[in-house]
Amino acid sequence: MTAPPTPRQPAPLELPGVLSAEEIAQTARYLSGCQESDGAIPWFPGGHVDAWDHVECAMALSATGHLTAAERAYDWLAATQSPDGSWPAKIRDGTVINPLREANHAAYPAVGVWQHLLVTGDTAFARRLWPTVRGGIEFALGLRTRRGEIQWSRSPDGTAGDHALLTACASIHHALWCASALARHLDQPQQEWESAAARLGHLVADHESVFADRGRFSMDWYYPILGGAVRDAQAKERVADRWDTFVVPNLGTRCVSDQPWITGAETCELVMTLAAMGESDRGTSLLADMQHLRDPDDGAYWTGYQFAEDVRWPVERSTWTAAAVILAVDALTETTAGATAFTRVPCQDGAFSVPEACGCGDIVG
Repeated sequence: MTAPPTPRQPAPLELPGVLSAEEIAQTARYLSGCQESDGAIPWFPGGHVDAWDHVECAMALSATGHLTAAERAYDWLAATQSPDGSWPAKIRDGTVINPLREANHAAYPAVGVWQHLLVTGDTAFARRLWPTVRGGIEFALGLRTRRGEIQWSRSPDGTAGDHALLTACASIHHALWCASALARHLDQPQQEWESAAARLGHLVADHESVFADRGRFSMDWYYPILGGAVRDAQAKERVADRWDTFVVPNLGTRCVSDQPWITGAETCELVMTLAAMGESDRGTSLLADMQHLRDPDDGAYWTGYQFAEDVRWPVERSTWTAAAVILAVDALTETTAGATAFTRVPCQDGAFSVPEACGCGDIVG
């Protein structure tokens, strides 16, 4: 019997002039050190865990070669997944502290498992996590409306949320395509997922009015691009339209347009968005701007900075901010094959594209 291939180890990440290989390795060590004994990665030591940010951290561990720690993180997801395919919104020390189930949290493991497969080539790992990915995607699709957008949550009593969120649906669109790519890789193609992804992407790109109005949040500005629904000229126009609203020179990206508050994770996600658009030089400059959030002692990153008051806020060093920095560097450099999970959303080959005469006028208010 032929032994299975050893998963490949990624090359060290670095971004000359911004972050050295040792600085990124230091940040990865901080992230790994925050992982709990059962594999969970909380927001910060002693904090709560949510599935979305947990996956973000696991992806950063994969990209920096902490493969065992990353797989422990995914095994935690498999062990804690509810029978309906979801996870509670917040868990601390193994105890549920918010039982709400969010659709984008359930879908996001698909992105992480696909990215880990791209980084390592480890099909056995992907096959082992396939039921977890499938369950999460099916939970999210269970919240789909007749139009095709996905309501944001389901309460403990089974009631679906009464609205859909643009950022959440852009993230789910991304997850659906990653899940579809994983399904094809495992010879279990899911045509319904691909069709749902195409419809959802069309709504995100061309019918923004179906989503709750949260335009003051920068994520609603860039996430339709990062999630793969908006590309090319439409993406460039979207970025240009609100760049001056959200980007603060030499500091980073605002979380919300009406507050003097920049956040590291949003800045890094915008960097990844620019990388996906082929604007790596601008992305590199933006990543350099937010390095004032770095703690040089251990490579952790402060969550945000309130520049009117000149204070760190909130006073926390979030794991997912550190993870976003690592993923932004990988997106800019494409050092690992996993970077393409963000820069080139898989499976969008046109087979399930929404026709120009989409009929949305009949169902979009």
